[in-house]
Amino acid sequence: MPKIDVYDMKGKKVSDIELSEKVFGIEPNEGVVHTVLVNYLANQRQGTQSTKTRAEVRGGGKKPWRQKGTGRARQGSIRAPQWIKGGIALGPKPRNYRYTVNKKEKRLAIRSVLSSKVLENDLIVLDKLELEEIKTKNMVKVLSDLKVEGKTLVILPEKNENVQYSARNIEGTKTILINNINIFDLLNYTKLILPLDTVKKLEEVYA
Repeated sequence: MPKIDVYDMKGKKVSDIELSEKVFGIEPNEGVVHTVLVNYLANQRQGTQSTKTRAEVRGGGKKPWRQKGTGRARQGSIRAPQWIKGGIALGPKPRNYRYTVNKKEKRLAIRSVLSSKVLENDLIVLDKLELEEIKTKNMVKVLSDLKVEGKTLVILPEKNENVQYSARNIEGTKTILINNINIFDLLNYTKLILPLDTVKKLEEVYA
């Protein structure tokens, strides 16, 4: 079982904890991580892009000149694709990009990234994360005491407005609830901060 130090909010080690081998100690599967990430990004696409075909562009009902005898190429409409202000040939239309991947793959991908964070020493476990008031500088001090550098993701076990609102204006720092954990955020942020309650819930759900 991987063993990791547990810190308080002042950055001092208070204990250590053995993490679940099934959640934090597996061999990362990069192929599955890639598959799930591509699926996540595809599902975020709105698919609202749209262009007009020659039938949808206003105007162009009259034939611009007669078929023969002008010396010019025959034309049927000034809204054909080759004309300025004409329709778009084979342009994008609204569509749904969503598709699903196996639930087991999603769980494996999340376990793989969590295990990678442990291997790379990018996972920090806190005994607790609580602030008495909503104040950005208090959260900045916590991150400073923990000597956190780079983009940081804080995963909370439950809603905590003092922490969430204190961190939202800190550049490169994001807080999410454990229910909203996703592969994109885990990969997009370098450091991962987990209170002990979050670790326990992750082990319950993903073990």
